[in-house]
Amino acid sequence: MSDTFRDPQGGGSLIVAWQAKERSILIVGGGSVAAGRVFNALEADAQVTVVAPDLCAELKYRAAKKQITWHERKFEDGDLDGANMVLTAIGDAQESRRIADLCKNKRIPVNAADINDLCDFWFMSTHRDHSVQVAVSTNSKAPRLANRIKRQIASALPRGTGLAVEQIGRLRKRIREADPKPENSKRRMTWLTQLCDYWPIEQLARLDSDNIDDLLDAYVKQSDPKSIDLALDAGSLSSFSSGVPSPVLPAKTIANGGSGSDGKRGKLILVGAGVGDPELLTVRAHRVLKRADIVLADKLIPEPVLEIVKCEIYTARKFPGAATEAQDDLYKRGLEELSKGKTVVRLKQGDPFVYGRGGEEVLFFRNHGYEAEVVPGLSSAINGPGLCGVPVTHRGVADQVLVLSGANRNGDLPSVPQYTATRTLVVLMAVKRLAQIVELLRQTGHPADLPVAIIERAGCGDQRTVRATLDTIVDTVERVGHNAPGLVVVGHVVNVLSDAAIQDRYLDPSTLGLHSAE
Repeated sequence: MSDTFRDPQGGGSLIVAWQAKERSILIVGGGSVAAGRVFNALEADAQVTVVAPDLCAELKYRAAKKQITWHERKFEDGDLDGANMVLTAIGDAQESRRIADLCKNKRIPVNAADINDLCDFWFMSTHRDHSVQVAVSTNSKAPRLANRIKRQIASALPRGTGLAVEQIGRLRKRIREADPKPENSKRRMTWLTQLCDYWPIEQLARLDSDNIDDLLDAYVKQSDPKSIDLALDAGSLSSFSSGVPSPVLPAKTIANGGSGSDGKRGKLILVGAGVGDPELLTVRAHRVLKRADIVLADKLIPEPVLEIVKCEIYTARKFPGAATEAQDDLYKRGLEELSKGKTVVRLKQGDPFVYGRGGEEVLFFRNHGYEAEVVPGLSSAINGPGLCGVPVTHRGVADQVLVLSGANRNGDLPSVPQYTATRTLVVLMAVKRLAQIVELLRQTGHPADLPVAIIERAGCGDQRTVRATLDTIVDTVERVGHNAPGLVVVGHVVNVLSDAAIQDRYLDPSTLGLHSAE
């Protein structure tokens, strides 16, 4: 019999979805980590009490909105009375251990941030879309990797998954009301299972009230779910599919190439890789990438774009403080291959001429006798925000855009002008210097409540938008982490489409409240 069943692996966690509605959760600490814990608890409809001498900006906001109860002092033993769960997020490890011991004596489950041996449970990396919650745990071994795994899972979900679950929930409730008898439970379950297994999620997401009525009638008649034909709203199809056609590549070779043996000179093509999605490359970019003899690529070119390439890819390995050496290495390799008569494609992130040093490369190779052909790419400065539901201009909100670099030559910070309410600031290569950029903005009159967004990996399947304000963005990014490449958008356009754009899978609703991972 032992060969019939699986053997448990051990070493895992018992993963459950704890129903915390109206339960009392005590959080000790008032910093950014505590704010993440508070948000998770509020999303579960818990009653949250925070004990801390001071609060970060986000928790002050929640206290002012009466979302939490705040005791403005240090923890006292009596605070545990009536608590169903305790979360500590303080820098005093000794006090955290003392609180955890008190909780264990009272049989109260406890989590102590960054002290694994005190925890009865971990916080997992979560994705939420309406009623759908996806959680990933590495059992506290690699929390950062858990975030990456979560994003990849979330990006693989069909668009409209959360809406589909909501609609099935409505239908399930209507069926139970129409056929409440306990003895019919199996019939209800079987019919709904067939519907959920057969219908595409995208179609389930498009169900409306009339469709729900028709499906209820079909259940009452016990019609086969596979045979049901509904008039779904075709106009909403664009909400759940990209609608971007695959490029049609003409069967054309690259001219002026050749090998050194026949006397032809090499050819240099400077190509913009765009924002990450290979379907957003130009048709010409697709063509030259497939016909190149060698591709010299920037380090952060997304893998789906590199998969188009059929030849050798030589990658620039830029490390902090060694950007010049890496650039010189690419120049050297480019000249070597051009001298052999090869067609060399220099593949650069975004658009080569928008903070891409494309002009410098044109001048370098021109000085060595090679004139570059330029194939532009979509610049993340404009198209990155757009892909994530942030228009950089909007009538009545923003009538001008200023693009800055957060990493100018010699490490200089950008020159930030005085605040103008109708201006959108887009700052590239700035997230690692976010605190300094924020301070510059404060010094130039930008208000503390001005919306700020971090746009990460725009155009990739795991792209993410993190929204906050000028006053809270540094703590927010510290808590949720950052995934390069990214850019900063500052201005009132950040939230102008957020209510509608959040329905898209690329705008993870959880990032608006900014939960924390394990």
